[in-house]
Amino acid sequence: MTALGALRVGSGPLSVSALPPLTPDILLVFAIVAVALVLFVTAPVPIDVTAIGVMVALVALEPWTRVDPATGVAGFSSSATVTVLAMFVLSEGIRQSGLVNGIGAWIADRFGDSPGGQLLAVLGLAGGTAGFINNTPVVAIMIPMVNAISERTGVSPSKLLMPVSFMAMLGGMLTLIGTSTNVLASDVSARLLGHPFSMFEFTKLGVVVLLTGGVYLATVGPYLLPERIRTDDALMDEFGMTEYLTEVVVRGDSPLVGRTVNQGLEPLDIDADIVQLVRDDRAFTEPLGPKELREGDVLVLRTDRESLMTLLDADGLDLAPDAEVEEARLTTEAEAIEPATEQSLVELVVSAEARLVGETLETLNFRDRYDATVLAIRRGGRVIHARMDERRLRPGDTLLVQATEETIRRFDSDRNFVVGGRLTRPDFRTEKIPVALGIVAAVVALAALDVLPIFVSALGGIVAMVATGCVKPNEVYSSVDWSVIFLLAGLIPLGVAMERTGAAAWLAAVVVTASGGLDPVVVLGLFYLFTALVTNVISNNASVVLMIPVAVDTATAIGADPFSFVLAVTFAASTAMLTPIGYQTNLMVYGPGGYAFTDYFRLGAPLQILLTVVTTLGIAFFWGV
Repeated sequence: MTALGALRVGSGPLSVSALPPLTPDILLVFAIVAVALVLFVTAPVPIDVTAIGVMVALVALEPWTRVDPATGVAGFSSSATVTVLAMFVLSEGIRQSGLVNGIGAWIADRFGDSPGGQLLAVLGLAGGTAGFINNTPVVAIMIPMVNAISERTGVSPSKLLMPVSFMAMLGGMLTLIGTSTNVLASDVSARLLGHPFSMFEFTKLGVVVLLTGGVYLATVGPYLLPERIRTDDALMDEFGMTEYLTEVVVRGDSPLVGRTVNQGLEPLDIDADIVQLVRDDRAFTEPLGPKELREGDVLVLRTDRESLMTLLDADGLDLAPDAEVEEARLTTEAEAIEPATEQSLVELVVSAEARLVGETLETLNFRDRYDATVLAIRRGGRVIHARMDERRLRPGDTLLVQATEETIRRFDSDRNFVVGGRLTRPDFRTEKIPVALGIVAAVVALAALDVLPIFVSALGGIVAMVATGCVKPNEVYSSVDWSVIFLLAGLIPLGVAMERTGAAAWLAAVVVTASGGLDPVVVLGLFYLFTALVTNVISNNASVVLMIPVAVDTATAIGADPFSFVLAVTFAASTAMLTPIGYQTNLMVYGPGGYAFTDYFRLGAPLQILLTVVTTLGIAFFWGV
């Protein structure tokens, strides 16, 4: 007898004789889930590695989990996994065409002098495009656009970036392919109910939710979000560099004379970088390591006061007559430096899908690898100056970097970074815009008309993108966020284990007992709210895998429509608005917006409650309960 077999539904309110016992199989699956949740929240290893660990544990404990080896690895061949992989490549075709960047540049020109118009425009762009393009690159493209608009209107980027992230999340609910979560939920729904999502299955509710979020963010949002970053601050002031940059002069008796920059600093265990070397009115920038130091050289140092005193005592250095460094010093003109390239300060945002996440500047050998100097790191509202080389990089970290224009162009083409304030690139394939749009439209149409399954049309779209030159062959694999693919493949067997062992049915029995005969619409709303809260601390894909089986069994037990409960969980998994760690796009804007952790709760909590009501009533209206 399953857990639900102990429930009796009479003509009156739901009554429960007793919860069924917890079997060893169920207890073991719960233990695996508990360990996985702890690892998801604390993240000692990447979440995709945790997911693969879950898969291995389920297969290794097959007699109890009921997950055989073939089922364990079936996630890699799942239509959901294949579809998500293909959508990454299709999104890359749109990204490389520069379409969204072009729209962003038009918005900056058209609404650059109208704060209200620009807010509505960026919200519309974020929400409208995220239904057809993966929302992570959409937000990555919009960060520099928002910075450019902010400079024109004087509106702080803090007022715009979090709303952009929220709208990109909500826009993902317009179509099946809007997020990987939708595709995964469709796969689970097909397995449990025989009802996968069609391409526009929930578009009508998605439009309602998107408009609700848009109106809230456009009217209430500006009053709830603080101005964390001032647009009238120079980058030096914005990152608080005044106390950490200074100029020193190399004396004739200094032991550094005749040594290279690297040889001079290596023996000293201090936190200091030579940002620039000035000799006879000529400024030298990266690579500085091989430069031989001479008497009279002026060094621009990034260091703290304690380390500066150590340098002055040990290395025969004197403070320059005017030791305060201004931003103009670090953004030298082309004719003043060697070689003849312009030096600039620029903000780099670490992408959510960056391969260098978890690395440090030291392990990356960042300075030599990129010919650029990191002056500070902003993580949310906190700016880090000390011991930066030892800090592990996180998604959304904003690096203040001094580099040449050539290096900045390389950063612009590097998927690991988003360059702040740069809207266009000369290498965009703008002539491919109609082709890329046509391919995506064909993929959507073939799936929507049931001519081909979505994963087949999406794979065909990959072939078309490469064949037409929208995506180069070597860009296919680099465009895929493999952490998402492994996360999906690793978690799919966990849902199977919950179903086969009865763990999902047992949890459903607990929910039915706790609901105490509440109206099914109320239970539906509670499922939405609980899933949304869980998604703020663990992966949205994990939320779907864990919650949909429980939702289906609960709906069956109370005589409600299981598909409506599936939809509630699916929508809730895309509303992680209370923390910066709940969704990739929230992390991406954390540093550029200079946000405090609590800013997300301030703006997101009222919206979370509003969407709980709107989505629950919308599901009841469109599909019934």
